[in-house]
Amino acid sequence: MFPCLKLRKIEETLQQVSDFKKPKIKLEQYVTPAHLGSHMLYTIQSQYGDISGKLVADLGCGCGGLSIGAAILDASLVIGFEIDSDALDIFKDNITDHELENVDVVQCDVRNLPEKFSKKFDTVLMNPPFGTKNNEGIDKQFLDVALKLSKNVVYSLHKTTTRKHMLKYAESLGVKAEVLAELHYNLPSTYKFHKKSSVDIEVDFYKFSVQQTC
Repeated sequence: MFPCLKLRKIEETLQQVSDFKKPKIKLEQYVTPAHLGSHMLYTIQSQYGDISGKLVADLGCGCGGLSIGAAILDASLVIGFEIDSDALDIFKDNITDHELENVDVVQCDVRNLPEKFSKKFDTVLMNPPFGTKNNEGIDKQFLDVALKLSKNVVYSLHKTTTRKHMLKYAESLGVKAEVLAELHYNLPSTYKFHKKSSVDIEVDFYKFSVQQTC
């Protein structure tokens, strides 16, 4: 076990993070629920020690929930990467509201990150788009980038229905993939086409270990 804030404290902090004002369906913008995000972060730090003192990247960071959670867990620096300027404006306000100095943001298309970021991060976090609308395969594209950025480990969420495919894909990349938990992503009604007030989606919480080459 590694030193870590109490789970309740992490969740309380994430509950205070402002969300998307007008989420964009094209970018599959959904908030990572505080309950889900806090359990992810607590596990990453308490079980593996992969946040405190580490250089952390948050891909597709949105309004910054996972980034802020990593920051309060004493990451040396967290950098959030996000394409949407509206989301980043909210993210920056969240950083200010929480008086954090160990968080920064970069506006970019995650899939086209500059080579200078390659193998610069100890840990990469992400809740990538699942690719359920017009972005088929984007979850794997995010994973490809995350593995290029990290010199150690990637933690990510993917739909449970894709587990067999994701494990096979990781194997093809020479990456060790572990499903740490099967979680329920309570997806609130966000867009006009949503007919139900909320939907539970089963998601896998992965740890991808980057194998070092000599």
